Amino acid sequence: MKANGLSFHHPVAFWAGCLAVVAGVLAHMPMFLMARMSHWRMVGMPMDAMMLGGMALIVAGLLLSAYGLMPRLEQMRRTTRTDTAAAHRHFHIADGVALNRAHWTLVLVLVVALAIDVMKPATLGFVMPGMSGEYGISKPTASTLALVALIGTTVGSVIWGRLADVFGRRSGILLSALMFIGTAICGAMPLFGWNLVMCFLMGASAGGMLPIAFTLMAETVPAAHRGWLLVALGGVGTSAGYLAAAGAAALLEPMFSWRALWLLNLPTGAVILFLNRFIPESPRFLSNAGLEGQARDVLRKFAGPRATEDIEVDDARHPGAPRIDEPHPVSGMRQLLRGSHARLTWGLLTCGLAWGLVNFGFVLWLPVNLVGMGVDAAGVSALLARSAILALPGIGVVIWLYHRWSSFKSLVLFIALTALALLVFFAMGVAGVRSAPATIAATVALLVSVSGVIAMLIPYAAEIYPVHLRGTGSGVIAAASKFGGILGAGLGVLGLLGNFQWSALLIAFPMAVSAAMVWRAGIETRGQGLEEIQARIDAC
Repeated sequence: MKANGLSFHHPVAFWAGCLAVVAGVLAHMPMFLMARMSHWRMVGMPMDAMMLGGMALIVAGLLLSAYGLMPRLEQMRRTTRTDTAAAHRHFHIADGVALNRAHWTLVLVLVVALAIDVMKPATLGFVMPGMSGEYGISKPTASTLALVALIGTTVGSVIWGRLADVFGRRSGILLSALMFIGTAICGAMPLFGWNLVMCFLMGASAGGMLPIAFTLMAETVPAAHRGWLLVALGGVGTSAGYLAAAGAAALLEPMFSWRALWLLNLPTGAVILFLNRFIPESPRFLSNAGLEGQARDVLRKFAGPRATEDIEVDDARHPGAPRIDEPHPVSGMRQLLRGSHARLTWGLLTCGLAWGLVNFGFVLWLPVNLVGMGVDAAGVSALLARSAILALPGIGVVIWLYHRWSSFKSLVLFIALTALALLVFFAMGVAGVRSAPATIAATVALLVSVSGVIAMLIPYAAEIYPVHLRGTGSGVIAAASKFGGILGAGLGVLGLLGNFQWSALLIAFPMAVSAAMVWRAGIETRGQGLEEIQARIDAC
């Protein structure tokens, strides 16, 4: 495990906990198999002692594995915080190398992990029709499942971001995978209430992995390639996750009902655990924690033989070379909202909130509102499908702009385009425009711009925070986007988004405000080392 930068605190405890979680899930399978004669309908079935014992095993296994994952805190505290020479670990060597096999292996593993992460909440839309029919609940009641999942992702983004800064990026990813496995029992719950509980936990684990994956990538990939790989990771991982959810629904749901889509949490979570040997700990996290030997091991892996001698140099050999922050105690979230990062944090928080309102408010209610504009109800789905296909090449434009032009200017541009697209819908509603080509053009513009914003928002957050706050900062910004989704879904349920043009105008306002805030406080990150970025922010 040392090749990955940090050994498990107690390997026996970790793997014993993994076995306990898997055994707890498998303990639910006899009851599930009993339902095969009724096409896997389990509603009303009593939960036997084996199922209840399985739940207890899952909880115990998660706690045991979490203990096994946590690094030796005493070892981490024994950092020589007064020995600044030892703390000056240079990263310009690793930032200047070409992409090698170790980088591409990490990229591939994180794409798989992110696709699995996105796949979990994406299955909600596919399970709700079958779940509503089996439990005999109305669509509004079933929609609470999505709301609970969104709340879970919001909470998980914040908690896992903190865990990543305290205990490490790798530990957060593996703990999230274990929770994926544990929440597979969603597929064997006989009561809707139990599904709500498990859906919250599933959302928490899914929300937690996203910012950690971006944080680990940002701290490991060379500066010249960091930006475009971060944006591509989000775009490819998200698309692959939705495609996997749709494919699983088409293949498994007719044979095993909607329950199979959640039982998939067991094998997909196990995939991430299997890949754990290819997931390194962040060298910047290790160095900041005082674990210099482990940081050097990881840097050798990614920077090659040059790291053995060049990363050991002192400031006299490389005067003015970028270096990691001196070791910091892990700080509270209040540091994000004060000091040199405060203005930029508030801008990104406003952007995340506005994006959630657009994506889970305006876009979610777009089919209903298009019908209200006079578009044929039967043709709405086809219109949106054509718009989504036309919007797909937009991710390539986002990657090119972020990598070749400017990181923060690209983000501001797409925030502004989103606000402009909303204002176009407002103008169309006020003017009474009922043209299908105009509606498609406005919808494509909105989908491209909204996709571009979220593709850049979390990667940019992963670049602009210092190492001791990077996981927390990325998690809080991700949580803001989910919280905006909660507000958007809630406003929709209350009927406050039913007025097409005025809801567009209302949501365009915070989006435009966030564009101005990020423009004023933003800093260029393209092609720059993370330590250089911090020096520029601190100098502002």
